[in-house]
Amino acid sequence: MKPSFFIILLAYCFSVMGCSKATETPIPSSTGNATNTPVAKLRPASIGIVGDSANVVKSTNGGMVLMGGGADVEAAFRWMIARSGGGDVVILRASGTDAYNPFVNALGIVNSVETLLINSRELANDDGVAYIIRNAEMVFIAGGDQSDYMKYWKGTKTEQALNYLLNDKKAPVGGTSAGCAILGGFYYSGETGGLTSAQALANPYHTNVTLYNNDFLKVPYLQNVITDQHYLTRDREGRSVVFLGRINKDFSVQAKCIAVDERTAVCIDKDGMAKVFGDDSVTRPYSYAYFISSDAGKQPEQFEANQKVNWNNNEKAVSVYEIQASVNGGGSFNVATFKANEASGGKWYAWWIDNGVLNKKDQ
Repeated sequence: MKPSFFIILLAYCFSVMGCSKATETPIPSSTGNATNTPVAKLRPASIGIVGDSANVVKSTNGGMVLMGGGADVEAAFRWMIARSGGGDVVILRASGTDAYNPFVNALGIVNSVETLLINSRELANDDGVAYIIRNAEMVFIAGGDQSDYMKYWKGTKTEQALNYLLNDKKAPVGGTSAGCAILGGFYYSGETGGLTSAQALANPYHTNVTLYNNDFLKVPYLQNVITDQHYLTRDREGRSVVFLGRINKDFSVQAKCIAVDERTAVCIDKDGMAKVFGDDSVTRPYSYAYFISSDAGKQPEQFEANQKVNWNNNEKAVSVYEIQASVNGGGSFNVATFKANEASGGKWYAWWIDNGVLNKKDQ
């Protein structure tokens, strides 16, 4: 009898051990109660997951990624994965598919990669959605339309969960294109339509210059910053300078701008130091990021509705530091201070505007 009892006991122990890894971590329902329903019903807004759906806890090392759109920068994702501790990765979007799941999963060792499609305020306020985000060790916000993110996520539990990751848990958070646009404390929403540099330079109060001031995400070091994307590809230098002029006039703030071209990513570590990752190619031999500073002592000479912008100040209206990307991270820039003597590996320029035309020269 004793051997039989021992065998039964041993079999029971193995059974318990085998089941423990597959046990799904309860996720709160919208009413705040825990549930053990099947995974498909347990994960609101989820449109796909690769890896283990059970939550893991890993130590994280904070940081932000500003990606300029177009082809994704693999080195920047690896940079984030390294800071995630190999935990759970969550992709956020308001449109599109779960195509990031296998892509990110192949770039490093993580517990899981999951895409949440949060395309309503109801979903954005769901406790289960917020739970998944808060328990992530890395979040990446996909491209799309930043006005959707503002419309669906601002003032919701999704916003609160993201700000918790950024400022309390200090997990790496990044975004590309529209996802990058909402990471600045100041941001351009695009809610009334797109905006070209030509339109902005001809009329700084064009109806599509829609700017917001620190009412959404609270990203470390970026509260006084506006971002721009697809920068050289879509000729957006002029409009970003106009954005700084509008922030100056409308909010009385001398803001900064971090502008990123396609196939380029600015990776900012927990101390505010940035490096620029990307790949050059034979057909397109450039990949740059720009760190743009305005100065309270250099006000625009003409900055009125329906009039072309004049912002000269002895051909030094704004200071611009250009860093060319590299596979291993190009240059260095202190986003915490924007001080000239703390920048390296790039080149300083002065930009100014005459009669609605942007000009540049070495500084």
